[in-house]
Amino acid sequence: MARLVRLAARGFNRALQLRLQTENVTFGQWIFLRILWQEDGLSQRELSDRAHLTEPTAHTALIKMEELGYIERRNVDGNKRRQHAFLTKRGWALRDVLEPLALEVNDAAMAGLSVKAQDDLRNALSVMIRNLENDEHDAAARGVRVPPTKGNTAN
Repeated sequence: MARLVRLAARGFNRALQLRLQTENVTFGQWIFLRILWQEDGLSQRELSDRAHLTEPTAHTALIKMEELGYIERRNVDGNKRRQHAFLTKRGWALRDVLEPLALEVNDAAMAGLSVKAQDDLRNALSVMIRNLENDEHDAAARGVRVPPTKGNTAN
């Protein structure tokens, strides 16, 4: 099951990347744009948490997005250390261009599935996600943490 879900996710990502490149937007930038379209003005840490990415990864993506004119970063509430990302007019305008591309990918992926099959799939995946989140939470309660994906901590 994990292999099938991983392959499906990879297929979704690649199909979306093919479409995003026509607009000079990377998949990583897409992730942050989607989050900011829902909740503009988040800090780098909040963005990295919501995207499930490291802060250095978020930092690099945000710098590039600022250079492209999609966002501006600024300090808020007198906090000179923490910068927040705010969409520019250009960043907001991308929503009307990019969201239809994502819907196109969803339609391509769901072709041939009945509405019932789509609903069943959505429900089954939601249950699986909750089950795996609970499994991770239970492990954390026992003191077991997910190991880092980079480097060897057994040194």
